[in-house]
Amino acid sequence: MAGKNDNDTSRLDEAARAGWLYYVAGNTQDEIARKLGVSRQSAQRLVSLAVTERLVKVRLDHPIARCMELAQKLRERFPLQSCEVVPSDPATPSSIVGIAQAAASEMERHLKSQEPKIIAFGTGRALRASIDQLPTMDCPQHKVVSLLGNMMSDGSASAYNVIIRMADRVNARHYPMPLPVFARSKRERELLHNQEPVHNILELAKDADVTFVGVGNMGETAPLFVDGFVSRDEMAALTAAGAIGEITSWVYGRDGDLIEGLTNDLVASAPLARSPEKPIIAIAAGEAKVDAMLGALRGCIVNGLITNELTAERLLAR
Repeated sequence: MAGKNDNDTSRLDEAARAGWLYYVAGNTQDEIARKLGVSRQSAQRLVSLAVTERLVKVRLDHPIARCMELAQKLRERFPLQSCEVVPSDPATPSSIVGIAQAAASEMERHLKSQEPKIIAFGTGRALRASIDQLPTMDCPQHKVVSLLGNMMSDGSASAYNVIIRMADRVNARHYPMPLPVFARSKRERELLHNQEPVHNILELAKDADVTFVGVGNMGETAPLFVDGFVSRDEMAALTAAGAIGEITSWVYGRDGDLIEGLTNDLVASAPLARSPEKPIIAIAAGEAKVDAMLGALRGCIVNGLITNELTAERLLAR
């Protein structure tokens, strides 16, 4: 008697076949139903399942001239190795779906390499959405490394750490950072970083072949504040000190210079690596992120960018 796993596999096989017939071969649902020997409603459900289970990936291959023009202007304005601008949805200009798909394509390109790579990741909503767009892959030759922990002082954790999620999708060796976002003192941070497992992870992060990060803004909508890692008073102090954005919880000003003292004295993340040779790619979009993105670009904290059309226009208008 077939077990549950066998039945699930058979169902996915049927969904994959239906997805291929619909999206590649151009069959109608009536034609798919006839070829697979199922009802039209079943054929429709199988096609939907193929999309839900990410057996089918739909990517826009037509080069959109405006997006390409914006990407070129951003490369001319800032020292970027790479820049991709995706179309914006006029109804939801801050949507991260498009940039998540583009970021997943870039990640997939690196993951397909047969040469072993160290791929480092920050955290956040855009990165998590990007990981969710990845296909299932088998990449035991690579190492995926977290640049920061995601625990608060009480032991609770953010939902936006991506390393475990990433490892599940691509079967790569993974190295989560077993640390809080902020230590309680400089001395505690030093002790934490000197633990052998943490020291090894920091060394891996330093040697990363490619790094993907999100960009956080400051103020009432800042991820650090919304997710409970800093208090309202701490956020006010950071803003008063000229903080404009953060990457992996390192807070910086308008020109990308790290803010002295305050939370930067306690952040337990791997040090920010400003490398002109190795890709450090920011994945971010939205009006609220523009100032933070500008600071990161001016300060060469990142040398790659994946964003959307509206955000690119805002960056170039400043």
